[in-house]
Amino acid sequence: MLTRKQHELICFINDRLAETGVSPSFEEMKDALDLKSKSGVHRLISALEERQFIRRLPNRARALEVMRMPERGEQKLRVPLPSTSPIILPAAANDVIELPMHGRIAAGMPIEALEGQSTLPVPAALLGPGEHFALEVSGDSMVEAGILDGDYALIRKTETARDGEIVVALIDDSEATLKYYHHDGPRIRLDPANALYEAQIYAANQVRVQGRLAGLLRRY
Repeated sequence: MLTRKQHELICFINDRLAETGVSPSFEEMKDALDLKSKSGVHRLISALEERQFIRRLPNRARALEVMRMPERGEQKLRVPLPSTSPIILPAAANDVIELPMHGRIAAGMPIEALEGQSTLPVPAALLGPGEHFALEVSGDSMVEAGILDGDYALIRKTETARDGEIVVALIDDSEATLKYYHHDGPRIRLDPANALYEAQIYAANQVRVQGRLAGLLRRY
């Protein structure tokens, strides 16, 4: 079952595609659903994508495809699908997405997370739903998790994490590191995956989660 806002959004996207052939912008979706910010649109889009009602088309701005409509499914769909069966279409194995490269990230002591203008081509099959970016790993503190110096970490954007997940943690709004995330009472503990390194412990207000590890790329 979809929530009311999810249902309103997919109907709005489907109507706009039927009228213009172009999916609406996030600003237009925000206004149409009377939301306060575009972050609410991102959450609705991700929820619809996870439920396989829509999908994002790689390498194209404002590219959303309605896979099926709620309730009676394809009988309500006004945009023709490439084929009538199956309705759920996985991304082609050779699809490539250009992820923004946000510089280097420490797998050791924290270093500055740099904003870059370059991109990294990534097979779409490596990524799940949601927005992603890439970081080049610097250091060896996560080698026991299979993350090596020079690897490219594929990060799904999020501001929350569960204990034990590998996250990009921004410390004091200036430095970033890739570590296992744990709550340690009122503090946050960032654990390495290398016996040579010690855990880093910070006050909760010093640490902000920027994303969770979704995959790795390695060049030989």
